[in-house]
Amino acid sequence: MSGVFAGSRPSPADRSLSLLERIVPAPSAWAFALRIWLAMVLALYAAFWLQLSGASSAAVCVAILAQPKRGQALSKALYRFLGTLAGGAISILLIGAFGQDRVLLLVSVATWLGLCVFVAHFLQDTRAYGAMLAGYTVAIVAVAHIDTPQAVFEAAIDRVAAITIGIVAITFINDALASPSTWRTLRKSLSEVLSATRAFARETLSQADPGSERAAALIRQIAVMRADASAIGGELDDGARRAAGARSAIAALYAMAAASRAFTAAGRMLGRDSEAVTEARRICLGLTEAGSDADAASDRLCALVDEAIQGGTSEPLEIEPLEILALQRGLDFARAVSFAEDGLNALSTGCRPRRDVALPTHRDLPVALRGAARVGIAFGATALLLIAAGWPATSFALVQVAATCSLSAIAPDSKAFARGVLVGMPLAALCAGIVLFGVLGGEQGFPLLAIAIAPVIFVACFLSLNPPTFGIGFILLVFFMVLLSPSNPQTYDAQTFLANAFLVTMAAGILFVAVRIVLPISRAQRRAFALDSARDSVLDALAGDGGDATTRTSLNSDRLLQFSQWSSGSGAVRAASLDRAFDLARLESAAARAHAQLCRLPDDPALNDASRQARDGLEAADAATLARSVRAFLRHGRSTSAPTRLDIARLVSDLVTAGGVMESQHRLLRRLGILRPA
Repeated sequence: MSGVFAGSRPSPADRSLSLLERIVPAPSAWAFALRIWLAMVLALYAAFWLQLSGASSAAVCVAILAQPKRGQALSKALYRFLGTLAGGAISILLIGAFGQDRVLLLVSVATWLGLCVFVAHFLQDTRAYGAMLAGYTVAIVAVAHIDTPQAVFEAAIDRVAAITIGIVAITFINDALASPSTWRTLRKSLSEVLSATRAFARETLSQADPGSERAAALIRQIAVMRADASAIGGELDDGARRAAGARSAIAALYAMAAASRAFTAAGRMLGRDSEAVTEARRICLGLTEAGSDADAASDRLCALVDEAIQGGTSEPLEIEPLEILALQRGLDFARAVSFAEDGLNALSTGCRPRRDVALPTHRDLPVALRGAARVGIAFGATALLLIAAGWPATSFALVQVAATCSLSAIAPDSKAFARGVLVGMPLAALCAGIVLFGVLGGEQGFPLLAIAIAPVIFVACFLSLNPPTFGIGFILLVFFMVLLSPSNPQTYDAQTFLANAFLVTMAAGILFVAVRIVLPISRAQRRAFALDSARDSVLDALAGDGGDATTRTSLNSDRLLQFSQWSSGSGAVRAASLDRAFDLARLESAAARAHAQLCRLPDDPALNDASRQARDGLEAADAATLARSVRAFLRHGRSTSAPTRLDIARLVSDLVTAGGVMESQHRLLRRLGILRPA
């Protein structure tokens, strides 16, 4: 015994060490901050050496591209470059068309901002950032030179050059100092989530369904890896194969969670497991342990499904549809485990995975429209206010409003981002003032500038690595350099600095107010939008326009994740709401898969009538018609070839699932207009 009992209070030394661990950043955070500082210094030096008029933009570019992992920075850099090119081209076009009419120019800029933000809502990760950047680059280039339209072309070229220097600088520093690889971090995360998904499935198969709340929490763990999966494509020569493997594994994790829950639900409806279902459960439980042979399990489960289809006598009712459903979901689980392991192996080794799937995300059209309109309204209202007030630096203020509003539009939580901006902007102005007039104090030496900016950059990097303070850290890192505006020679105009500091703080206030009063979206509205989107997707799937089943699984999972984030109320109400959302997702997926399987069936007169009946039942959302088509398929299934029997088994399982949801959720479906009134 060490003499320290479990119930004793920690010593002052232990408490001090614990406090230091919470306050002092980890070594990886120091390494990240060092890389960003060196990249900023290198970018500034190169921009000064090339005598660019907007040399500070190179350092600002590095600040915006500050990412702890190399693949993330590369992906963001690519779309930043493309967005800058697009924005520069549009700036020249708008100035050429409306250079003599300021009102039309500002209206066209506001329209372009809204359009870019609208498009960004439907893109993912760094692609969304690129679309948004193409919007506010027009404000930086065109609006900033509204009084000197003849200088717009030169300004666009200078900005592209500065952005290029910033990209090259941060890429060089990340490579030279061995920035952490995204794929290595993702491999560890994917391995951990695979273990968590196996544990979830083991609990589901051996005990009972943990419920929709636990399933949504697991989906949240899986979904956070999508950004890294899309970022590793350009990190290595074989990055495209590694990225495909990661996407395949993530899609398989979604399928594992859904199949394990569906297997348990089918077993519960059966009441008592048959020998085949008992064996399938045992096989699936074996797959929840690492080192199991998923391919061999899939082969055995295929055989069980085939035997079940052939197992009746002349009476088709002796073939239990629920048994087919349970066995098929067991087979789906085994195949998902196989894809997950194959995808993880492809991510680790760079070999080609068995499949390459997309992971689309769900976006609601009303949310995108409101976000785009909010940016346009905020920009236009600010322009009217400043012009009416006769403010001399209107263009600078409009640029900041355009940039901050656009950034908030693609943030996961616009209000949280606005709070970060409201704190970060004055902090950036204070730090820039201290460095400019206190530390530099009129000096012109580049080494002194590099040393003077280091403390602020390090603190901003530390804040940006902490999720609760990310917004503050990001704004401090970016707008510290915007306000400091390093140049050669350095200017020390206190009046201009104070005016700019006031304008960026005002822009932060405008953003804070805009996200709350300009077309705000409540939690209830977001849930309603998600429900409307789910309804439309279900109707499309029932009509045969559901698309690829794997793609639908990713979209459904993302919609369920968003729905769970915006759900509130008591535990029972929230659980019931999530249950209904999962039921709609099951109906959509089952209908989409059923239509796909119907297209795969051979042209057999014995199956054509059943196929026609199944399509009619799906389009009419008629559970009774679906049940009749299931009996017809089971009646004729035994006389077909083995591949066709497996297709029929999969089709029957999806038709049974769709019919079950129609019967159990008929009130909800009728209220949503999916079922016809009785």
